[in-house]
Amino acid sequence: MAIDLAAIEAQVNTAFPGAVVDRDGEWLVVDKARLKEVATYLRDEMGFDYLTHLSATDYPDRLEVVYNLYSTRPDLQGPGIPFKVRLADKENPHLPTVTDIWPGANFQEREVWDMFGIRFDGHPNLKRILLWEGFEGHPLRKDWHEPYYEQEHKPFKSRWPRPDNPRPRSAEERVRWRRNVRYPPDFDPENWEPIPEIEIDQADKIDINGLKTDRILLNIGPQHPSTHGVFRMVVGLQGETITSVYPVVGHLHRNHEKIGERNLWTGNIPYTERLDYISPMYNNFGYVVAVEKMMGREVAERAEYLRIIMGELTRAINHILAVGFLFNELGAMMTPMLYAFTEREHVLDLFEEASGARMMVNYYRFGGVARDVSDDWLKRCRKVVDRLERKIDEFEYMLTDNEIFIARTRGVAAMTWQEMIGYGVSGPVLRSAGLAYDIRKVEPYSIYDSFDFEIPTHETGDLYDRYRQRIAEARQSLKILHQALDRIPKGSIQAGKKAWNPTVPAGEAYVRVEHPKGELGFYLVSDGGTNPYRYHVRSPCFVNLGALEAMSVGHLLADAIVILGSLDTTMGEVDR
Repeated sequence: MAIDLAAIEAQVNTAFPGAVVDRDGEWLVVDKARLKEVATYLRDEMGFDYLTHLSATDYPDRLEVVYNLYSTRPDLQGPGIPFKVRLADKENPHLPTVTDIWPGANFQEREVWDMFGIRFDGHPNLKRILLWEGFEGHPLRKDWHEPYYEQEHKPFKSRWPRPDNPRPRSAEERVRWRRNVRYPPDFDPENWEPIPEIEIDQADKIDINGLKTDRILLNIGPQHPSTHGVFRMVVGLQGETITSVYPVVGHLHRNHEKIGERNLWTGNIPYTERLDYISPMYNNFGYVVAVEKMMGREVAERAEYLRIIMGELTRAINHILAVGFLFNELGAMMTPMLYAFTEREHVLDLFEEASGARMMVNYYRFGGVARDVSDDWLKRCRKVVDRLERKIDEFEYMLTDNEIFIARTRGVAAMTWQEMIGYGVSGPVLRSAGLAYDIRKVEPYSIYDSFDFEIPTHETGDLYDRYRQRIAEARQSLKILHQALDRIPKGSIQAGKKAWNPTVPAGEAYVRVEHPKGELGFYLVSDGGTNPYRYHVRSPCFVNLGALEAMSVGHLLADAIVILGSLDTTMGEVDR
């Protein structure tokens, strides 16, 4: 369903005169002072209950915080309501938090504070999240320059097309080592002490049968693979029962978005693969769909089918791997995981032949794909799809009714879909709780609306249902693949002229796709040039982690790793 922004603007201004102060293209501009009452009204009175994306942009004269709000009501599902708040005071920017309306805003507001220095008044724990407390500056501000900074945009003149020195010099040669680290102006190494990550109140006691005792805080991680990457959580315990979980992320942070704003628009296509390296094809997919929307670019029909084939192979194998990892975390050691990796190898063989690489595929292009595939490739792809159907049957036969598995997963980490929506949870985890919300259906992109497939759901959202959900979704991916392989047409794989360095018309957009792990979104701003002015990745893994504590409290320590594993996170995407 199309959203009538003019009607929404009129309705909001009728309820709160002057609350919407401007229209900026497809975005409503909301008065900072009225933000909370407008947000509450949109949720409670107008039915837009699902905040999935919150980010910011630094302009020369202001900062903007952007929100993308959607509805779970069938009659309102679709593009949603994009709105923003403008902050003219760049020295002391602040606005109210919306965490009391949508708890899922917690991590995203912390990220905006970390990267832009925008304070959210009333936030329950406004600390840095990807960087460490005491870091100097806010890296996504336009006036913040990294060590070895050369210039704002690539290609750097020192390297292309005609460097001054015939042999381009490395950054280490051009910049002395002592200038590689930026310290605060008042930094004193002799008297420096780290800022505590967690404030421990010595008066904070736990009452156990009348005995007041200290809380136990246990560090889990960071180590791989037990925590799905370099991830750490500080777990509060009463005996073996979890009383709190504090996720600590950012160990793999490399300022992906700042680098993305240095890159050319085309240069970010292979760069997206470094996010979720389990599902690189779908990272490509989401990014090119977003840029194509801004460009108004058509896509060749054969290329659309190839995109669907690569994307659904990725989804099927992602879910099979997630099941293998889950059993590893439950203590089944390596057998289920290695069964899953065996099936992945067959899919990677196809990716390698089509793209030239097994993981870092760099396959999608604006308007098409990089390379065509042969008829023989399509025949072998069909054989792999048939094999995956048999192997999923085998997985279910061996795993689904295993009594130890059932005992360890039924009733653990259960949440209602309404609770998950509050936390911004998306993907298989959300659907396992009973809500049939899939972006391929509610806001179709590419040619998904031409395929016959269902959106499976389950009931409780517990660990067992998350397992069953991924199995069911992998089967639906295979159903789509059969149709795509039957119908793929002959013809060109590229619409229009290929351009290695295209310009993108000035404007901004938030575009989302149904990634195997949930809602993968790209918020892009163009100033009309060959590089993004703003490039932001809405990571499904990052947002889903915000619900980890709510899912874990009250369960046993032995369940903590399994609950984390059920979210199917990839830390390269979380940390960016």
